[in-house]
Amino acid sequence: MSDYEVVIGLEVHTELKTASKIFCGCSTSFGAEPNTQTCPVCLGLPGVLPVVNQKVVEYAVMTGLALNCEVSQFSKFDRKNYYYPDLPKNFQISQYDLPICQGGSLEIEVDGEKKVIGITRVHMEEDAGKLVHQGETIGRSEYSMVDYNRTGVPLLEIVSEPDMRSAAEARAYLEKLKAILEYLGVSDCRMEQGSLRCDANISLRPRGSRTLGTKTEIKNMNSFRSLQRALEYEIWRQTQALEEGEKIVQETRTWDENQEVTLSMRTKEEAHDYRYFPEPDLPPLVIDRGWVEEIRGKLPELPHVRRSRFIEEYSLPEYDADIITGSRALADYFEECCRQHRDPKAVSNWIMGDLLRCLNNEGLEIAESRVAPGDLAAMLKLIDQGTISGKIAKTVFEEMFRTGRDPQSIVKEKGLVQITDEDAISGIVDRVLAANPQVVEDFKNGKDKALGFLVGQVMKETRGKASPEIVNRLLREKL
Repeated sequence: MSDYEVVIGLEVHTELKTASKIFCGCSTSFGAEPNTQTCPVCLGLPGVLPVVNQKVVEYAVMTGLALNCEVSQFSKFDRKNYYYPDLPKNFQISQYDLPICQGGSLEIEVDGEKKVIGITRVHMEEDAGKLVHQGETIGRSEYSMVDYNRTGVPLLEIVSEPDMRSAAEARAYLEKLKAILEYLGVSDCRMEQGSLRCDANISLRPRGSRTLGTKTEIKNMNSFRSLQRALEYEIWRQTQALEEGEKIVQETRTWDENQEVTLSMRTKEEAHDYRYFPEPDLPPLVIDRGWVEEIRGKLPELPHVRRSRFIEEYSLPEYDADIITGSRALADYFEECCRQHRDPKAVSNWIMGDLLRCLNNEGLEIAESRVAPGDLAAMLKLIDQGTISGKIAKTVFEEMFRTGRDPQSIVKEKGLVQITDEDAISGIVDRVLAANPQVVEDFKNGKDKALGFLVGQVMKETRGKASPEIVNRLLREKL
């Protein structure tokens, strides 16, 4: 790669979390039976007129402000004309030359280095329908079916400048953008459901050159891993081609998750002529500056601000703060725990360790956790009070996550209260020492591991209930 520089720009589409579609009153809820959430407007039947959903405009302004964009006082909708089976009108209502937001920026950090990525524009448009391909991949499908439920769902398209120079930077950009959209509450960003998806434009050029190389576009990636792997493969593919003297063809490619390669879908030798023209059925949007400032004043705390606050207010390490504030729901969970248990590092350790592990194992989001913040805080208090040990807490937490029950009832029902009676523990320690004379001798001869073995034997005798602190102290005293 030393001979070439990678140039990447992303086009991100996010479905907005409104109750109804952008130009009609149909529901936007996900998962309904195919073609049950449609009407003459979103199906483009003759004689119908679209009406703009004001919430969509508000969410677009919020997003633009959060991305440091200039909100246009005057913008308009346009018709983007093309034929595809999932587009019933044969045109898409979008924005072309006068988008609602322009000229923003987003800061990312990769390997400790910060970088500002330019945002070209943020514009509103309606989503198309969904093609359901009957086959392993789009290229091997025997036929496709069309679901128009998604037609007319409000979208924001967020277009970056070609400022990214690696697959890792592109992933960091998408992760940061997703977090901002979640914090704003404008989208649920469920990538597995298609409410956040990404197209990547990538080209290579000789290092030091200012002329852009021939780009390829990789369509519709819906996970961070897919984006990074697809770009890494495409960098490798284009590098091999250029080194062998081949010419890169401008084309649209798709990422095959199973083969872990990009595949050609169609060539784009010339720019597609979408014959844009102003949408005749919608008046231009004139945005009142006072309304924009009112929205600015209501913007929530954004991820980078919350990260800094967590480091300062809770004394969290930067790594912990990065992970926890990467998701608004996770950051909210953390703060609710801290309101009920004032040991932020202990809360952070359990969230980043056991809680996230259990969630990942079951493919759940934090909002779906069966362990409520108050119950996690209550369990940490039991540890602090000496009622249970940290080891017992692992067992208690697993049961909490599995059943959703509170820690107190689990501890009581299973008899997991920690033994802190020194006389009782002392008797068990005596028996262990008497049963292991060789290990005692090894400890006296300087073998420190022998102590760990003896501690383990005492804990085994007490089924893990003895206070580890008391066990360690008594063993050292008696030895």
